[in-house]
Amino acid sequence: MALYPMLWMFFCYGLLGWVLETAYAALRQRRYVDRSVLFGPLCLSYGLTGAVLTWGLWELRGRYFFLFLGCAVGATVVEWAAGHLLERATHTRWWDYSARRFNLDGYICAGASAVWGLLGMAAVQWVSPLLVSLYRLLPPLAGHILLWVLVGVLLVDGLGTILTLAGVRETLPQMEAVNSRLAALSIRMGEWILRRTEGRIQRTYPKAQFVRREETAKVNPFTRGSSFYSIMLLFLVGGVCGDLAETIFCRVRLGWWMSRSSVVWGPFSIVWGLALAAATLLLYRYRDRSASFFFVAGTLLGGLYEYLCSVFTELVFGTVFWDYSSIPFNLGGRINLLYCFFWGFAAVAWFKGLYPVLARWIARIPPRPGKLAVWALLVFMTVNMGVSALALARYSDRAAGKPATQAWEVYMDQHYNDAVMKRIYPYAEMTD
Repeated sequence: MALYPMLWMFFCYGLLGWVLETAYAALRQRRYVDRSVLFGPLCLSYGLTGAVLTWGLWELRGRYFFLFLGCAVGATVVEWAAGHLLERATHTRWWDYSARRFNLDGYICAGASAVWGLLGMAAVQWVSPLLVSLYRLLPPLAGHILLWVLVGVLLVDGLGTILTLAGVRETLPQMEAVNSRLAALSIRMGEWILRRTEGRIQRTYPKAQFVRREETAKVNPFTRGSSFYSIMLLFLVGGVCGDLAETIFCRVRLGWWMSRSSVVWGPFSIVWGLALAAATLLLYRYRDRSASFFFVAGTLLGGLYEYLCSVFTELVFGTVFWDYSSIPFNLGGRINLLYCFFWGFAAVAWFKGLYPVLARWIARIPPRPGKLAVWALLVFMTVNMGVSALALARYSDRAAGKPATQAWEVYMDQHYNDAVMKRIYPYAEMTD
């Protein structure tokens, strides 16, 4: 899906989410309550979730069970992450499901996940096509200008919000004036919603509970499993180990060695690196939970993650890197039930076996040389992924018969021709 329709849906779903949250708060509390972190009438989490789910799950329209499941898992992850990020940034708990059954940290629960699944399914199935049709009614130039103006306003709003949290917004009068106007617009719209919902429900919505910041002493960042340096190191280690594991698996299963790398320099699987880092970041605080918890979480999150990775690589690079169409219980060839279970078993093995051992080794890394090494490796991997993206883009263009016209295209043709790319990505198949 193109950039501009995605931006359009981001702003539409952000506004619809703000209206939904404001109306719900009005029904519960009988007064206007601003449910957005920003000054303007926009909920970032709704906008991002609506756009990403539409982009990633578009081809599941009509397959209601899988669409519901994907939307429920994806929206639940966003709600969990948004709750913790807001608590850390504002020291405030914005919602609390602690009184509900099957909740996790009070930020997500089974009932809310089911509601998100239904809303997401309705959005992707019916609302998103309507929004795309409405956007196409606009003249192209007018639509582009409108979206870039909204992006500019969003950037100013976001910066003003950050400065407000830091207590320095008043030092920039122009930005303060813009944010004040956006806040006034939100209040007027919220009061309009309130006037149409007031008096329907008598029960009061619970007030926000403030969380006290705990002072912590400076410690070696590698001793904290969820620190930036620990997560980045796990991304690098997971990428290498994942590539080696897939290479050995292919050798045992197929009888020959083949590259399973995601990049042109060295053995590294971006899919596995991101999966290991993201899983640790999301689930680290639950490391003492049961194996069944990690199996279910790994199966659901791993399945959605692999599906979205497949969609992303096909849409961005025009390439399919794996195809499970020949395996029973597959979904569009992108994922299959057996490999989803593998993600679950991998989560159990990681948190109950491998991670505790690896964490002890990571904790022994001296802070200063460890930080320098992580940054050096991250710079190398950033360049590596950038070159790989350009090589794949040129690989796709060559398959489409497009000649090299730019200097970088000529360079890619010389150093990463079809033979080289076929050796690095033996299972990659071009799509139309």
